[in-house]
Amino acid sequence: MSRDLRPLLEPRSIVFVGGAECDVAIRKTLGLGFTGKIWAVHPKREQLGGVATVKSASDVEGPVDAAFIAVKREPTVEVLRTLRAKGLQGAVIYASGFAETGDTGLQDELLAAADGIPLMGPNCYGFVNGLSRVALWPDEHGIVPGESGVAIITQSGNMACNLVTTMRGLPVALTCAIGNQADVDMAQLVESCARDPRITAIGLHIEGLRDVAAFARAAAVARELRKPIVVLKTGRSEQGARVTMSHTSSLSGADALYDALFRRYGVARVKSVSALVETLKFLHCGGAIADSRLVSMSCSGGEAALAADMALDRAVSFPPFTADTRERVAATLNEYVSVENPLDYHTFIWGQPEKLEATYSAVLAGGYDVAMLILDTPTHPATNPASWVVAARALVQAARNTGARAAVVATLHEGMPLDLANELAAAGVAPMMGLDDALTAFEAAAFIGRNWAQTELPPSLGQAALATGEPVVHSEKAAKDLLATFGLVVPEGRVCAAGDAVAVAEQLGYPVTLKVSSAAIAHKTEAGGVVLNLRSADEVAAAAERLAKLAPEVLVERMVTGAVAELILGLTRDPQFGTALVVGAGGILTELLHDSATLLLPTSETEIRAALAGLKSWPLVTGFRGRYGDAEAVVRAVQALAAFAAAHAGRIEEVDVNPLLVTATGAVAVDALIRMRPA
Repeated sequence: MSRDLRPLLEPRSIVFVGGAECDVAIRKTLGLGFTGKIWAVHPKREQLGGVATVKSASDVEGPVDAAFIAVKREPTVEVLRTLRAKGLQGAVIYASGFAETGDTGLQDELLAAADGIPLMGPNCYGFVNGLSRVALWPDEHGIVPGESGVAIITQSGNMACNLVTTMRGLPVALTCAIGNQADVDMAQLVESCARDPRITAIGLHIEGLRDVAAFARAAAVARELRKPIVVLKTGRSEQGARVTMSHTSSLSGADALYDALFRRYGVARVKSVSALVETLKFLHCGGAIADSRLVSMSCSGGEAALAADMALDRAVSFPPFTADTRERVAATLNEYVSVENPLDYHTFIWGQPEKLEATYSAVLAGGYDVAMLILDTPTHPATNPASWVVAARALVQAARNTGARAAVVATLHEGMPLDLANELAAAGVAPMMGLDDALTAFEAAAFIGRNWAQTELPPSLGQAALATGEPVVHSEKAAKDLLATFGLVVPEGRVCAAGDAVAVAEQLGYPVTLKVSSAAIAHKTEAGGVVLNLRSADEVAAAAERLAKLAPEVLVERMVTGAVAELILGLTRDPQFGTALVVGAGGILTELLHDSATLLLPTSETEIRAALAGLKSWPLVTGFRGRYGDAEAVVRAVQALAAFAAAHAGRIEEVDVNPLLVTATGAVAVDALIRMRPA
């Protein structure tokens, strides 16, 4: 383990310094059943949370494992320094007014006073650990003592409170609200949780990562140990990104780069708080799944159709029953039931546990990744839910009979009573609240499972030091010549004076393309500096005369014909992630389609192929209406650009290859722009 956080997260002795917040934290800690030593420090009050106080931190008899310090920011540093001198092993700093408001100097003083011990915060709520029965936490929570459960880590105290006070049957073992992350950060906590066998899954709410490389290393540890991670990353929108920057001292990097980071390490990303909760719950009840082949059961045709429709926009499917499975299922039902997936088994067997169990068992034996029973149990006080509970318990027994992964899915949150949810979870059947979120959870669990199944280890994330000097824009010919040395195919061409364009065109052979050649004109098409498909000396002469008004030299190239697709390849530099590679739909459709994928560097052939396959425009290359492009040539082109990036690490600001024309026999970069710092 890169850092041992156990003295902080699992203390045997705690000191609480402060007033009302400490009073709450002590009561919550005692309520969890903590049996270790507690010190309470307050200059005036006689007791906090029922514990007698001492007047100052200097009165504490050390050593102490952990401290919850909830005083004003100015005295916080001295309190920490005093406790550290007594052997303190870790602390939560509640006070705000540090780096998040621009006072980095005071935060530096705080770190110096900590002298290397783990420090959570400042500007944070702290944590609740049901495994160690500790609440260094100044507010309400719903965590109960237990032997296992999920961990939730967030930068927001309010988000953490919301997540641990819900009535969704989510077994949270540990929650941490980490604030500024001056010392203990998201990455350290992820690795700590990944190495704890009692933690079943890790849920993250991320506003921004302080150290992307450290997070990548922690995510790699979690992947190796098969500990699933689900993340809710805010800052996807322009407005969200602005809020993130003003709310914490961390920066929200480009959202596509976060997606690439999560995709590399099998971190499932969801878009809502409810999806985060439901995905964690499903992962707690059995972990990731190998694939997303689902089977649905309900006693309503409407629910069956709804499930099928809602799967259309997701990476999940409802494959038809095999002949053997259909026969087994049909044998448990009458002739009026159409046996198909999703299955509407009607109400003929409703309320009959043996018959329900038989049908469910026959379905679950079909070899699906998840079998879900759509069941909204009445919670209205005027209703009797008994027969619905019979159906849920029949599914539990069917899961036991077959060993299959199962879930009871209520289409509405209120259709899953909490006592039933707890009963199902205890039996290993996931109690899912909301059909939309349930399908998201299955999709996320399958994404994780497929990533884990890859035998190739993810490339390590690296970032070279940024070169000095101002970036320089290369001419198109210089850019192409440089990229060609790394294997990128470019058209045959020459730069010449505008007056010599006809002679060069005659040497190359028609048709040709004429472009203005000037490093000062980066976007030639917008400037009217590109003329395509010139087929005679007269056409070339006329085009050259017009382009000479923009610049004295032109680039004459052999025209690439027979393209079946236009792609864009590019490199971009991010201050957090370093250089990244972008592939997508190119040409004039780049801005219109927004069809692209981002790859972190270094990358692998596996990642490259997956990124290309995920493009909406990729079928134009692999085969559309009888036309096929050279897909392997595209892969080689991306690899060439990645090799160029590796050779010029720390220097690249921007590279554009747009378009890369894909033909039946190759992929040619017909335009290129390079802006990078000198060596």
